Amino acid sequence: MHLPLNALRAFDAAARHLNLTRAAEELHVTQTAISQHIRNLEDMLGKPLFRRLPRGLALTDEGLALLPALSASFARIAQALEHLQDKRPREVLNVGVVGTFAVGWLLPRLAQFQELHPFVDLRLFTNNNRVDMAGEGLDCAIRFGDGAWHGTEAQLLLRAPLTPMCAPAIAARVQTVADLGKEVLLRSYRTDEWSAWFQEAESLPCPALRGMVFDSSITLAEAAALGCGVALLPSRLFARELMSGRLVRLFPQELDCGGYWLTRLKSRTESGAMQVFGEWLRAGVLAA
Repeated sequence: MHLPLNALRAFDAAARHLNLTRAAEELHVTQTAISQHIRNLEDMLGKPLFRRLPRGLALTDEGLALLPALSASFARIAQALEHLQDKRPREVLNVGVVGTFAVGWLLPRLAQFQELHPFVDLRLFTNNNRVDMAGEGLDCAIRFGDGAWHGTEAQLLLRAPLTPMCAPAIAARVQTVADLGKEVLLRSYRTDEWSAWFQEAESLPCPALRGMVFDSSITLAEAAALGCGVALLPSRLFARELMSGRLVRLFPQELDCGGYWLTRLKSRTESGAMQVFGEWLRAGVLAA
C-alpha cells in the first residue's frame, strides 16, 4: 500500500492543532497545501477525517481512530533519527549473568535500560553461577554467593533467602514443617541447603534426601511447578510464578545463604558503560 507521507504529516499536524493555519505554520507550507493533502488522504481512505467548523476543525470517528497510531509512529521515527544523528559511539558491554537473576529480575527490566542508555550495546551471557570473567572476555558478571571471590570487586545487589516452594497440589497436603519429610525434596548442587533450612526453621533433623539434583534454580523451580517435589527457592526471583499460582510458598521461614552481586576483576578499569549499568542495577533493586 502506498503511504502518502506528506498527507499523513498534514493530517497529524491539523489533528493536533485542530486548525489549518497553525498546521501550515508548523510544517512551513501554505494552508491550501494542508487542505489539499487532507482531501487527498480522505479520498484515498473513502472516509472523512475532519468535520469543518466555523472556528476550526473537529475529528470524525475515523480521524480519532487514526491519530494515536500515526502520532506514535512519527514519534518512533523521530527517536530513531535522533539516535542515528547522535555522534556518541556505542560501547559494547559484555555481562555474565546467572540464569535465575537474568530471568527473575533482569529481563523484565531490560527495555527500560535500553531506553535510558541507548548507546550501551549490552550483551548477556547466562550461566549457572560458574563463570570465568577473564577467560570469557566479560566486563562484569552478576553471580550468586557471599561476595568473596579472589581478585574480584563485588557490590551486593540483593539478598536472596531460600524458602520451600511447590505446586498447589503438594501444598494442599503440607501443613507443618514435619510434613515435608513425606515429600520429595528437590536439591540444588549446594548439598547442605535443606539441612540448614530445617535447622533454621524448627531445629529439626533433615529427612532423607532422595529428590533429583539440579544445577540451575530455573529448572529446579520448573520441576517444582510440575509437581516433582518441593524446592528451596529465592521467592523474590520467582514472584511471577507465585502471583500466577504455579508455585506456592509453604512457610515464612527463610534460609539466607547468599545474595546476588555485581562483580568485576580488580585488574579491569571500570568503563563508562560498566558504571551506568551498575548504577542502573542498584537503583532498580532499591526501587523494587
